Amino acid sequence: MAETIKLQGTHTALATPMANRKVDYVSLEKLVQTQIDAGIEGVLAVGTTGESPTLSHNEHCEVIRKTVEFANEKSLVLAGSGSNSTREAERLSREAQDSGADALLLVAPYYNKPTQEGLFHHFSRVAEAVEVPIILYSIPSRCGIDIGVDTCSRLYEKYPHVCAIKEAGGSCERVSQLRPTLGHDYTILSGDDSLTVPFMSVGAKGVISVASNVIPTEVKKMVDHANGNDFQTATAIHEHFYTLFTTLFIESNPVPVKTVLKAQGIISDEDVRLPLCPISESSLETLLSVTNKLGLTT
Repeated sequence: MAETIKLQGTHTALATPMANRKVDYVSLEKLVQTQIDAGIEGVLAVGTTGESPTLSHNEHCEVIRKTVEFANEKSLVLAGSGSNSTREAERLSREAQDSGADALLLVAPYYNKPTQEGLFHHFSRVAEAVEVPIILYSIPSRCGIDIGVDTCSRLYEKYPHVCAIKEAGGSCERVSQLRPTLGHDYTILSGDDSLTVPFMSVGAKGVISVASNVIPTEVKKMVDHANGNDFQTATAIHEHFYTLFTTLFIESNPVPVKTVLKAQGIISDEDVRLPLCPISESSLETLLSVTNKLGLTT
């Protein structure tokens, strides 16, 4: 079994910069470096924010390899390797591990909507194929199902490296159920920036964040204060940036966050791949009014 790593803290769900319909690795390196400079605990390559659904298999693997190279062991590298095909999830997970990823993020199989028993066997197959820690990803709004608390418990009991979950179901009640069932060595990470502090108040230990692409230092401070039980300061940061957290989803992720990254000069272009499309004029006006007010763009 691979050496245990700490998954608590702030992990950034990296956007995948693109220009002229190709992955822009120069901008990706710059984005990763801004995260390292901010002291972020980890970066996630090829998650939803990284446009994994529209990357080719070769691009998917290359983005992971390049992210590992750019991080240069100065932050953890998490890799999205989930699929609604168990065979594909196994293959992507082995390749991500071989590329040097420190942990894997496995989304619940989408569209085919397996039962909880099917989920257990799906994740079990992947767990048997790799040694690095696995973070389950429950996001019922996109997948149509959640990963049940009992399913998480069964997996953790049988495979101790299935030791974390990115919880994006929007419910503090579910976090309150997960924490006593899984115990304090199991890491719960918020999957929603606007709910990070509420989730941490009932047992989560960090976040896989979209907003930290553009405000890494501030998100890390918020999470660190919450993990230090200073919820007064964490809540103040949460309240200050709450409008940004929500406005970054004014249109489909990662369209807004790429727009801000381009305005900040961190990436060269805000290109996204179809079926995503550039931000509308009305949404752009709303987004920039928020970021300008916060001093993030001009």
